[in-house]
Amino acid sequence: MKQFISVHDVPDINALVKKALDYKSDPFTDKMLGTNRRIGCLFLNPSMRTRLSTQIAAQNLGMESIIFNVGQEGWALEFEEEAIMSGSTVEHVKDAAPIMGKYFDILAIRTFPSLKNREDDYSELYINQFIKYAGIPVVSLESATLHPLQSLTDVITIQESLQASPLKNGTKPKIVLSWAPHVKPLPQCVANSFSQWITAWGEADFVITHPEDYELNTEFTKGATIMYNQNKALSGADFVYVKNWSTYNDYGKIYCNDPEWMLTNEKLALTNNARVMHCLPVRRNVELSDEILDGANSLVTQEASNRVWAAQAVLSEILNSPTP
Repeated sequence: MKQFISVHDVPDINALVKKALDYKSDPFTDKMLGTNRRIGCLFLNPSMRTRLSTQIAAQNLGMESIIFNVGQEGWALEFEEEAIMSGSTVEHVKDAAPIMGKYFDILAIRTFPSLKNREDDYSELYINQFIKYAGIPVVSLESATLHPLQSLTDVITIQESLQASPLKNGTKPKIVLSWAPHVKPLPQCVANSFSQWITAWGEADFVITHPEDYELNTEFTKGATIMYNQNKALSGADFVYVKNWSTYNDYGKIYCNDPEWMLTNEKLALTNNARVMHCLPVRRNVELSDEILDGANSLVTQEASNRVWAAQAVLSEILNSPTP
């Protein structure tokens, strides 16, 4: 693995999941792998689980991790090519990224969309400029359109749950990605990425349910069944992944914010005793009810803890790859 930006960087999803679960059972089996290697984690927006889990994963492999919050601790970066830097930006990424490439062996970056200009956000300019100029492997800790470490974690959690409680007759699980209300517009990153990974995994019947006008980019949802009737979509579901996202076509808007879309035990009764997932942080009693989050079907804590093993598996793959 030369980088980790999307599912397309993973030749075998199940093999990577197995590696992550192996690390979960024995976290320090490769504690010398990253000796004398260093990872730089650059945050252009805040994080809790992503930051902490990546640091722990690196330490489990013997790596030194250095965290740098770009907006608070460094110069304002310019990303546009041929920019006339007479405004608020102080340093161009083509000057900063090569230095990062000299300081670190792996560069992990978290960016965030503006939700103002779809073309700009979906160009993935920020992370692509680091890939172009750093000269070392780049790991996405979330970008404007995707969150691959979260999605790998989600597949790990689903596989782990199925191993603990297999479905009858070896049937494929029905996985439903359900839109949820929120108090403000959120990016499509997690929903895009989850859709991309579940369809690429190919071992589930995958349904996406949301109000009309909340369609995601078909680049990520191709192969999924799209339904506007949440109750119908939930029928017989084995896993329900709850997430808000803003509109894609009329970009970054909230049209419908119907509280009826919040998952409750009443709606859970329509499922096959489905296990419920969310990437966190979650707005309790807006996106998900207390009764779900605190109930026996919730996997959210297990899911969040698995972020460590997802990151550790990815870093291990990169460290084990031959250098060019």
